[in-house]
Amino acid sequence: MNLFLFIAAVFIITLLAGQLLEKIRVPWIFAALLVGTVLAVYNPFTDITTSPTFETLARLGMYFLLFLVGFELNLNQLRQKRSFIIRSVLCIIALEGLLGSLVVHFVFDYGWLVSGLVALSFATVGEAILVPILHEFRLINTSLGQAIIGIGTGDDLIEILLLLVATILVGAGSGGNVLLIIGSLGMLILLTLGFALFRKEAKQFKFASIETLFLFVLFIFFVFIGVGEYGEAAPLAAILAGVSVRYSVPRQRLEFIDNEVKSLAYGLFAPLFFVWIGASMNVEYLFSFPLLILLVVAVSKGAKLMGSYITGRKELGKHGAILLGIGLSVRFSTSIIIVKFLFDNGIIGQDIYSVIIASSIVFKFIVPTLFSFLSSRWSGEPALQG
Repeated sequence: MNLFLFIAAVFIITLLAGQLLEKIRVPWIFAALLVGTVLAVYNPFTDITTSPTFETLARLGMYFLLFLVGFELNLNQLRQKRSFIIRSVLCIIALEGLLGSLVVHFVFDYGWLVSGLVALSFATVGEAILVPILHEFRLINTSLGQAIIGIGTGDDLIEILLLLVATILVGAGSGGNVLLIIGSLGMLILLTLGFALFRKEAKQFKFASIETLFLFVLFIFFVFIGVGEYGEAAPLAAILAGVSVRYSVPRQRLEFIDNEVKSLAYGLFAPLFFVWIGASMNVEYLFSFPLLILLVVAVSKGAKLMGSYITGRKELGKHGAILLGIGLSVRFSTSIIIVKFLFDNGIIGQDIYSVIIASSIVFKFIVPTLFSFLSSRWSGEPALQG
């Protein structure tokens, strides 16, 4: 089988399996991760999944997903109830970071810096998975729905900081040119500030058609990625590219750009990225130590529930706080991307990488189902009222 037929097979399997997953409120794109997990067990296409061409396509999926994180970063949501949101973000992230660091350090024997970075990476939230459920149960404009979205937005800022730390750590560990790394990061910051400071001038730039506007967006995307590559900072560069596009594109065109990039990302590159993620796991290790998966799930879920209950019980009530903790337990693209970035650059091994990806799979099935059931049961709670 050649690369093109392999991609065609991945797409049709993802499409068909995704239809089944959506019936249990799991995003269809998650089917691609399951395809990768199957390939981790038995992979007759190793020559394809380890080829430079396939890895480049998969990395583009990672970069486009991060671009969307930056593009959809909405600081206005932080201004609404910002005290509660900031307090919740700090409490939840700190609790999971602390407990997770202890697990990574003592169980997997990593240093405290790497342990903290790994723990914080899987402490981040994949609120995008819950948005369809919030819409379905008409919770998007309730106190609970806005809390989840607001905390998810604040969490995005933490993700940017984590990628910055990971970039510095990878750069230091690779023995690369320190001046080149600093110069690359500095150029990314200058480019982002430039688009922010001159956004009015940029928005006056006229585009002959929608196609030329999208071409301009891709120009910004690849410029940032290219500059970031010099400093081992391409993931961070992708987020900053998204932020820059949001400032430089006319407001009336933002929804179009969002739809086009999502179509390109999820329709082409993201499935290949998730297959790549799953195929990189060490399934034999997971079968040998299944309790490690349960340990990571228990620590992560426990920390989220504890932090949410501490900060949210007065604002949302007891049941609302529990639902908040359950909703925030789901992990999606960005947390997986950070772990993959650390794994690809030799900062962490295949053991902890496999455990974290496997625990993410568990969360994908548990959280949407449990959240849907409890939100229906507790629908009379004030936090769930519009």
